[in-house]
Amino acid sequence: MNLSQKDQLYHWHPYTQHKTIGLLPAIVRGEGALLWDENGKEYIDAIASWWVNPYGHSNKFIADAIYEQLTTLEHVLFGGFTNKPAVLLSEQLMKILPSNQKKIFFSDNGSTAVEVALKAALQYFYNKGEKRTTVIAFEDAFHGDTFGAMASSGITFFTEAFQGSLIDVIRIPVPTEGNENKSREALHQAIQSNSCAAFIFEPLVQGAAGMVMYAPEILDELITICKENQVFTIADEVMTGFGKTGKTFACDYLMQQPDMMCLSKALTGGTIPMAITTFTAAIFDGFYDDDTNKALFHGHTFTANPTGCAAALASLQLLQSASIQTNMKRVHQNHLEFQSKIKSHPKVKTTRVLGVIFALEIITESPAEYYGSLRNKLYNFFIENGIILRPVGNIVYILPPYIISQNQLEKVYQVVENALEIV
Repeated sequence: MNLSQKDQLYHWHPYTQHKTIGLLPAIVRGEGALLWDENGKEYIDAIASWWVNPYGHSNKFIADAIYEQLTTLEHVLFGGFTNKPAVLLSEQLMKILPSNQKKIFFSDNGSTAVEVALKAALQYFYNKGEKRTTVIAFEDAFHGDTFGAMASSGITFFTEAFQGSLIDVIRIPVPTEGNENKSREALHQAIQSNSCAAFIFEPLVQGAAGMVMYAPEILDELITICKENQVFTIADEVMTGFGKTGKTFACDYLMQQPDMMCLSKALTGGTIPMAITTFTAAIFDGFYDDDTNKALFHGHTFTANPTGCAAALASLQLLQSASIQTNMKRVHQNHLEFQSKIKSHPKVKTTRVLGVIFALEIITESPAEYYGSLRNKLYNFFIENGIILRPVGNIVYILPPYIISQNQLEKVYQVVENALEIV
């Protein structure tokens, strides 16, 4: 019995209907942008393994940092203690975060980073004796799978089984080109008609919705509206953070600054689960009190894990290196060239590029289901051709490791172009 067969015996995979899926490839090795399964088949990881691995698999620089930390201090509880890698990481993050971000809260993954932000927003007003229980979010948002994060998400089949068990969330239209006024007016209406604690958003790019993009200028306007009404703003940079959009953070395109930011995924270069939620001093001060009950009672066993912090420090060093910055620009330029070539294809409806993110929308006669037949046909075609891509309905996106080679990137483009011939 091989690994794939044993996997089928034991495992329950995420976002998977096991009755309709066969054996899954068992990956045994990775290097750079490549992965190999147990049968020796090679795959180009064109989505950086769910957007976490911008510096390539088995990156020696990060691995060496992890090894050194493991043989010094692998873990110590963060409740009542601190550790050197956590302090050093926070120092480095403060140099690159928006200038209003002053406090860092560690957790384990993107969902928990969002959960911490939502809890902090709600409890801030509770601590003041003010009841604000409503959160504002975009339609088609995806913020994670824990209950607060799930409530803030707008993709219904992820959440419909839990309606009635979630916090109160009002959804407003995404301010894509032509919908700016609708989004602006809906935000005004939501704030005027409800006791809103926070507005959470994926800045500039909605990843799980299919890399839906909108302009920084309208997001600045929405943040300004929230500030004028004392509604906190939460930038979910779990996907967009650490270079994906061409800047360190998508918020770096803005004139306004959010009150909170959620970070994870590429934070540790795809090595160790870790997340961070950052806050302004004003939010932290809302919990700073002689009354112990006003503390933020939230925590995780592996909060500020020293090994994860060491991996994140190494990842930040790589991100800021000249070679990675050059590679990011190279990938972006290649995306633009591929966009110019493919956008006039008779089966392509729209294309979009931001930073290292490329997406195209395939023309369909009827709306494509998120995990429908078209998506599955495309996914299987890509896997058969040694490319890891995960289409979203009729949207194919590429978000590769920054270190992907030119030949590998050109192969990904060619396979995507070939895939249009089978739809």
